[in-house]
Amino acid sequence: MSEKLTFEQALEQLETIIKRLEEGDIPLEEALAIYQEGMELSKTCHDKLKYAEEKLTKVLTEDGEEEFRVSEEDQT
Repeated sequence: MSEKLTFEQALEQLETIIKRLEEGDIPLEEALAIYQEGMELSKTCHDKLKYAEEKLTKVLTEDGEEEFRVSEEDQT
């Protein structure tokens, strides 16, 4: 489900989940469920950012402009 969200939508939902978990006044089972949802949203955001990074690298390389390279340190 979260794969169909835009990056901004996924990030907004993730921020809401983080706030709810930080409040700490939710039952354990509910906390576990929204934590899992948060992890899925986090992966969605990560995947969308990685795709954008790869696309940017490809565009810059194909245009013959300055080649954009990501160092190993920046990928972590």
